[in-house]
Amino acid sequence: MKRILSRFGPAVPTILVIAGIFITGVHESRAQTQGTGLPLPRYVSLRAAEVNLRTGPGVQYPVEWIFQRESLPVEIIKEYRTWRLVRDWEGTQGWMHQSMLSGKRTFLITGKERTIRTEPDAKSRAAAIAEPNAIGEIMSCPAATGWCKVRIKGIDGWLRRVEFWGVYRNETFE
Repeated sequence: MKRILSRFGPAVPTILVIAGIFITGVHESRAQTQGTGLPLPRYVSLRAAEVNLRTGPGVQYPVEWIFQRESLPVEIIKEYRTWRLVRDWEGTQGWMHQSMLSGKRTFLITGKERTIRTEPDAKSRAAAIAEPNAIGEIMSCPAATGWCKVRIKGIDGWLRRVEFWGVYRNETFE
């Protein structure tokens, strides 16, 4: 069994605060609920190793945070033109340009370490142990099961949906 370490320890924040916090309102009427025709909310991942999170939908708005984890899953909750209002696993919200986001489905281990199983069964053999803050790819989440097939550091296996952040409770995809 292989142990998967997160790139950053749980005590190290994965985002940095840029000097000061700016409070800028974005009118709800300006934000669309569906601009691309894709469902909202939906999960995506960060395309780059460094992505700015802004207080509003445009470069004229100040950067409030810088996310520093490529492939980190985020949830799109609103769209405005080429900008997406996203939320991270801790509830932090802000605007990112669509070019910084990928449709690749990823997950984040939250809370405690999790056992990745060889089969979608709690009694199956452990393939790996994933530590908190580890990121992996979601391969599929079949219907009629509480499990998702995942890949992390080249190891394929199964995780229960409730053991990670990055998929909705009843969401299915192949």
